[in-house]
Amino acid sequence: MKDKEFDAVRMMREIRDELSRRYNEDPSAERRELQEIRKKYEIKG
Repeated sequence: MKDKEFDAVRMMREIRDELSRRYNEDPSAERRELQEIRKKYEIKG
């Protein structure tokens, strides 16, 4: 395999792992962030 300049799979794994770690440390963080996103984009939910 060639060395890739940009590896999307690796990047997505890193993001997933970071979010998983953050939400395991503070379970209410996910809910807060989703509420902020809904407010920002005026999404009813």
